[in-house]
Amino acid sequence: MAQTRSSQVWLQRLLPALSILVFLAAWEAFVRIRQIQPIYLPAPSSIAHYLFEMIAGGSVFFHLGVTLLRILAGFLVSAAVGVALGIVMGMSPVFARIMDPWIAALYPLPKIALIPLLIIWLGTGEAYILVISAVTAFFPVVMSTYAGIREVDAGLIKAAQDLGANSRQVQLRVVLPAAIPSIFSGLHLGMGVVVILVVAAEMIGGSSQSGIGYLLINAGQVMETEKVFACLILLALMGAVITKTQRWLDRKLAPWAAAMRRF
Repeated sequence: MAQTRSSQVWLQRLLPALSILVFLAAWEAFVRIRQIQPIYLPAPSSIAHYLFEMIAGGSVFFHLGVTLLRILAGFLVSAAVGVALGIVMGMSPVFARIMDPWIAALYPLPKIALIPLLIIWLGTGEAYILVISAVTAFFPVVMSTYAGIREVDAGLIKAAQDLGANSRQVQLRVVLPAAIPSIFSGLHLGMGVVVILVVAAEMIGGSSQSGIGYLLINAGQVMETEKVFACLILLALMGAVITKTQRWLDRKLAPWAAAMRRF
């Protein structure tokens, strides 16, 4: 019985890797059997060759680092402002009423549509990328934080008050910890849109000539499809590392939040 369970555990761990290998093998076979030209759809082996060449050249690490720094800068700004504003909105109905029409009007606005305006105001340097990424991530963070504060179980608040907790203690020791899962969900959503908008901003405003988005658009302009796919793989790997790091930080900073998310 124990051996069967061990085999099942190993199989579950190997399934993601096996599914990727099967997909890559099918892709390789499809391209070679149909003799598809690399400019339209390169084989995984050809993409891997380009990827290794980019890594061996060394410049790819510089571009990855630049993109990652831009992502972290935009995310930290949006997280700090969004969480703070969401907490204030959740604890102050008057302030929530003031902010509600602004958020309702601006949240559905496609933030990528702001890029031409920001380029006119800020140019295509670092300030433009920071602003567009921070503005985009701000809304999911502030809305998730506000929802988490407002949806705290009233029974928990009543129990704390019955035990003699004052208003400040209730907010700090009951409301905020209970809202952490929702806040973390907003931070995950915010990070996702920051990654998207930073890469898009690098592609559209490429005067800085740095970042994975810059490499991606340059490769597309000269029809180096293998290099385009290689850049996409690098972005996917970076996104996976960021997501896993966020989940690890969630478990370390607020283990009760991770436990609540399982149920």
